[in-house]
Amino acid sequence: MKSLRECIAEAEARKVAIGHFNISNIEGFWGVVRAARDLAVPVIIGVSEGERDFLGVRQVAALVASVRDETKPPVFLNADHTYSFDRVKEAIDAGLPDGKAGFDAVIFDGSKLPLEENIIETKCCLEYARATRPEVIIEAELGYIGTSSKLLDAVPEGVLLGADNLVKPDEAHDFVSRTGIDLLAPAVGNIHGMLKNQPEPALDIERIKLLREAAGVPLVLHWASGNSDDDIRRAIAAGIAIIHINTEIRVAYRDALKQSLQENPDEVAPYKILKPAVQAIERVVRKKLTLFNRLD
Repeated sequence: MKSLRECIAEAEARKVAIGHFNISNIEGFWGVVRAARDLAVPVIIGVSEGERDFLGVRQVAALVASVRDETKPPVFLNADHTYSFDRVKEAIDAGLPDGKAGFDAVIFDGSKLPLEENIIETKCCLEYARATRPEVIIEAELGYIGTSSKLLDAVPEGVLLGADNLVKPDEAHDFVSRTGIDLLAPAVGNIHGMLKNQPEPALDIERIKLLREAAGVPLVLHWASGNSDDDIRRAIAAGIAIIHINTEIRVAYRDALKQSLQENPDEVAPYKILKPAVQAIERVVRKKLTLFNRLD
């Protein structure tokens, strides 16, 4: 099986992006896996700290491992938005006893920390990974874009979208040089969550291009739910290699489940009630993967 590093390199060479989709339950898992299988593209399943607590850290690693031999291209697993060294260590150590499966990547998110503290903590996470499971990819976030995966009435408090507040090329170069990270998730006009009644802020495409050149490592676009297809295409062309989607999946799940319960008030079999929710997630993931991989 190709490694995640190899798949990222191939995506950059082809000017496409790998889709990263968060899950909270088995319905989300199958929605993502089935869409990726049908389109025959690699995919990353992400689990935040809260999602890992709900699913179980080792349990989600075993779940992904269970389909790796059956799914080609491969399904990878990422410990999304991890806020402490201890939780990073937990994810890195969560491989199965045979050593053949576990988290392929971990994100340490120190974006709310002072810069120097973010650098120190990120470097500690990377050093631990290199000493224990060197194949694990370490990603870090630079620039604050919020923390939630919700429907929002307004841009999250503390998120500043002016050009002077986004990550600058020299900052990206310095951060990567001092930490040694494999992937960088910079603030480029993106925000966590999805705005309810207004378009998402436009991505700074020229900045993405400059950051990729300055950083020297692949870039990740976090929380692209709601961004326009045109912005996504241009961001990939400028240097984005991985794109995160979560809120759109959650909304699709909620709406399909609500409709299922309303239309079948006497149904008590969970697998029947939840089937439309799986299908709704699969439709969202299929649409995004088609866009990211230029299959349309």
